[in-house]
Amino acid sequence: QVQLEESGGGLVQAGGSLRLSCVASGRTFSNYLLGWFRQAPGKEREFVAAISGSGGNTYYRDSVKGRFTISRDNAKNTVYLQMSSLKPEDTAVYYCAGYPRMSTVSSKPENWGQGTQVTVAS
Repeated sequence: QVQLEESGGGLVQAGGSLRLSCVASGRTFSNYLLGWFRQAPGKEREFVAAISGSGGNTYYRDSVKGRFTISRDNAKNTVYLQMSSLKPEDTAVYYCAGYPRMSTVSSKPENWGQGTQVTVAS
């Protein structure tokens, strides 16, 4: 059973930091693009960041560049999102996403985690 399970969300003050983790099970994702999306209340789900299978290439939406860092540990089948300088507009449910083979950052993920809530208080 393929599963992606996020953890690490919570409530932080503006300017604070959180690190989200996502553990993949059921298969290895070492050769697959992994990413993070988020969805704020009443909003569409939006892309946040992605990382290539080797970790050599990363991609971010403009609004998080310089503040968020995506990384992965393929030995642990885990992807991380280090978030710093958090803003209230970062408040959302954050979802780990697994992409199909041959995906690009514009591709649609095929596997999703259950989501973890990140709330940034002003």
